[in-house]
Amino acid sequence: MDLASFYAAEFAEHAAVTAATHEALAQPFAALVEASCAALNAGGKIIFFGNGGSAADAQHLATELSVRYITDRKAIPALALTTDSSALTAIGNDLGFEQLFARQIEALCRKEDMVIGISTSGRSPNVTKGLQAAKAIGARVAALSGKNGGDLVGLADPLLIVPSSTTARIQEMHIMLGQMLCGAIEKKLGLAS
Repeated sequence: MDLASFYAAEFAEHAAVTAATHEALAQPFAALVEASCAALNAGGKIIFFGNGGSAADAQHLATELSVRYITDRKAIPALALTTDSSALTAIGNDLGFEQLFARQIEALCRKEDMVIGISTSGRSPNVTKGLQAAKAIGARVAALSGKNGGDLVGLADPLLIVPSSTTARIQEMHIMLGQMLCGAIEKKLGLAS
């Protein structure tokens, strides 16, 4: 293996996907920020969920909002549906893995909330069902995806589809977009300079 070539190629692909994402997602990103702030201003919260690396992103972003991102400020109500091991195992065992997020949405989501599903492929049945459950409640429904958006096309609005088929690059853009969302929310709500 030529490690120097591998290293250079990974950075080159990352830079290309970053440039393509910058070009493609300005409008959907702005829509996500506006919808998130509208939910918070209406007394709602932001609910994140996803599987695997996307579960870690959901937890990371909920923490950035509920604790702090840029500056010390009041807490912003946000949570991830990927952290309660008792709920996750009970739902998976009793209702099936596809109901993992929908059941929690049924219990915790209100129409004032913003619900953000994260799926690199857009084809995670539990993410799709979670978003469908939130939509049925009347909550705002958005998603981060990649590839062609999969089953999230027509369901999530806004839908931020990273223009890549490489899972690692999609995940890199998801955490960047998510952290940008946290920063933009702080600024739009007047909580950071």
